[in-house]
Amino acid sequence: MPSSRRGSPDLHGSAPDDARAALLIIDMINAFDFKGAGRMLARARAAARAIRALKRRAKSAGIPAVYVNDNFGRWRSDFRTLLKHVMKRGSPGRTIAELLVPEEEDYFVLKPKHSGFQFSALDVLLDHLGARTLILSGVAGDFCVLFTAHDAYMRDYRLVVPRDCIASLEPSDDRYALAHMAKVTKADVRPSAEIDLAAL
Repeated sequence: MPSSRRGSPDLHGSAPDDARAALLIIDMINAFDFKGAGRMLARARAAARAIRALKRRAKSAGIPAVYVNDNFGRWRSDFRTLLKHVMKRGSPGRTIAELLVPEEEDYFVLKPKHSGFQFSALDVLLDHLGARTLILSGVAGDFCVLFTAHDAYMRDYRLVVPRDCIASLEPSDDRYALAHMAKVTKADVRPSAEIDLAAL
């Protein structure tokens, strides 16, 4: 089946047609007000700093960033409204959102379930971008990142999951998720600084 990006390029705005990879930032625009979130906030902030540095490198390498974010059950919400909510004073997730404020050229996909692919437009966007390698980052490492990795693997994407760019409720959860993704989805789980973006 021919790719939609080759058949009707003018229908998709300014998305590039030659992005060999894409950086997925999963659920980092988040109020972090759910039960147990306090246990992961410090590690989530550390992950946000690593993701920010990786995002800058990715931009220089021509790799687009895609914010793949939960809609938190608010079916009338949009990404900008979600960002505004998270940036409110007193929001535990505000400092993380400030580290990862989206830029004009970034992409956004809202998802209703754990996987970024389930019932979302991510498949269509990645097809149009032309990406065959996905760099997964975000929270929680053992849920939304893991489930997205499974679905990406079944779609024959090459996967990179930098170990310093995810956070779960417990460090042991991250270790489990990373070992699982490395074994089952063949993900490269080296630290972000060791990822050669030009070679993807």
